[in-house]
Amino acid sequence: MTVSSTPPGIPDPARLEAWLAAHLGDDHGDSPGDEPAELAEVDLIAGGRSNLTYRLAISGVSGRRLIVLRRPPLGHVLPTAHDMSREFRVHAALTGTAVPVARPLAFCADADVIGAPFYVMEYVPGAVIRTRQDTAGLTPGQGRDLSEALADMLAAIHGVDVAATGLASLGRGSGYLKRQLDRWQRQWDLSATREVPGYADLVARLTSALPAEGETTLVHGDFRLDNVLVQLAPRPRIAAVVDWEMATLGDPLADLGLTLVYWTDPGEEGWLSPEQLAPATPENIAASQAPAASQAPQAARSLGTDATASPGFLSRAEFAAGYAERTGRDISRIGYYVAFGYFKLAAVLEGINARYLQHQTVGEGFDQDGLAVPALITRAHQVLDTDG
Repeated sequence: MTVSSTPPGIPDPARLEAWLAAHLGDDHGDSPGDEPAELAEVDLIAGGRSNLTYRLAISGVSGRRLIVLRRPPLGHVLPTAHDMSREFRVHAALTGTAVPVARPLAFCADADVIGAPFYVMEYVPGAVIRTRQDTAGLTPGQGRDLSEALADMLAAIHGVDVAATGLASLGRGSGYLKRQLDRWQRQWDLSATREVPGYADLVARLTSALPAEGETTLVHGDFRLDNVLVQLAPRPRIAAVVDWEMATLGDPLADLGLTLVYWTDPGEEGWLSPEQLAPATPENIAASQAPAASQAPQAARSLGTDATASPGFLSRAEFAAGYAERTGRDISRIGYYVAFGYFKLAAVLEGINARYLQHQTVGEGFDQDGLAVPALITRAHQVLDTDG
């Protein structure tokens, strides 16, 4: 082993190296009797807000190879959350389908190896497009192509034959939205670090306006531009869809609604930027609930998806209409699903904020997540005010 130190979450690189040697087999690329492959580098891939992702470099007689390891976050993990075996199963089922994913290599249920269950998969080269800075080199035509590719991919995910891929038992499907409301309320109750005005009223409004039962498909659960790996030449294409930890069977419009939460139109910069987010004092939380018609949706640094405001990208409305055209689905109630997306994101960030306050996060920017929660609750109310 040539690596001497690793990021948090990989406490014993020698133990991990031994596990990799025992479970990757011929995937090491070495022949029997060759010198065993060595774990040469372990790097944390920045940008994720939940599960931790590492790029591993393995060196052997056949050369250097990159693979990726995924594990749950540090500290207290909420019930039913961060199921590595579930994510591994989805990767295995989608390999070879119209939805590109990194090929899974091996799953480890033994928490003694790195402190939690994990899995490893192939490394897929590609760019993560998150901010206007990331799109600085794109032409308007490439921006539009990338928008269209993302709409194509969301439609493809919702078109997966769950029976043929072995995913028919991934979730219960029927009653999805009600279960999601219940689940994220429970997660909120287990994570909340303060009283946030407007939260209880939002839950009541979402419950009373629940749409009628609709179609059931595979849903990604967190589909957005920076959860795909992009190869830009000769024209933009999606090389892999990542972060399947929330995947299940449910209402496809919930996926679309959350994608639109992250989508930023030109001129919408600023409402969740670090400069706009004040410390979460009771006074500032209360102030954040006041109507702010002059403010428009924009991703915070920690959410960071303002790339879609770049020249050439489809608008939020165009993206939604394009999805409807591709799938034939009625999106007349999409406002409800967008509000639901704000609610879900607020619950997710409140959980991350709880881990941050317990000093159990890895990386930078987590101090902003808790500050965004009240503004997300407010935005959900504003969307529901105009739904329909």
